[in-house]
Amino acid sequence: MPEEKPNEQLLNIPRHVAIIMDGNGRWAARRHLPRIAGHRAGTENLRQVIKACVEFGVEVLTIYAFSTENWKRPQDEVDGLMQLLGEAVEKELNELHRQGTRLIHLGRLEQLKEPLKSRIKHALELTRNNSRLTLCIALNYGGRDEIVHAVQKILQEKISPDQLTEETISQHLYSAGIPDPDLVIRTSGEMRTSNFLLWQSAYSEWYFTPVLWPDFGKEELRKAILEYGKRERRFGHRSSIEQEYQSHAQ
Repeated sequence: MPEEKPNEQLLNIPRHVAIIMDGNGRWAARRHLPRIAGHRAGTENLRQVIKACVEFGVEVLTIYAFSTENWKRPQDEVDGLMQLLGEAVEKELNELHRQGTRLIHLGRLEQLKEPLKSRIKHALELTRNNSRLTLCIALNYGGRDEIVHAVQKILQEKISPDQLTEETISQHLYSAGIPDPDLVIRTSGEMRTSNFLLWQSAYSEWYFTPVLWPDFGKEELRKAILEYGKRERRFGHRSSIEQEYQSHAQ
């Protein structure tokens, strides 16, 4: 028998997948390890998820790396996370660039400390012309903060109220130029949006899984995309079944 191709069973590939990578701490606790070990495992897991996205044909992947609220965590955990993120950028950058991945930062970059800030700026500049996969890293990011930031920019540009549209706001978000996510995944069983892509995910399909992030690999991503392919995206309209029923009723 010919070898089965990974995406032959996938009915519909989302153009943009966004992930709330949750469960690192619980993953570590179940193994009697410190929380930072869970964060390290989660960082390493991202490599195979990026590879799977390229393999499945996903064009944009957005990951929630660190929220504006995460600064409230214990200082040693915050410091450890920042160090891990810096190491990951330095370690993975050349390979991501070689594979044609473009890096985009979502959030307030100016609030990050050196040398992480410089590493991110270098990564953004190095990969800006790549086109195989766009990897958006939401770091020091919050959905409400993003909207406030967009409104501030609109006011600074003195755009009049009658010129203000949804498109105007979208163009002033951190994600300007990036298509809205088709599928948002949250791992670990939690069922909250956690201030993630509040504007952009208005009509996204959400997929919640009990699998902890360090265990969410290629096959788990396939399951999420398979589930996405079974859904009918309505964007506020009636479903096709309802329309067919109404047509027969008339």
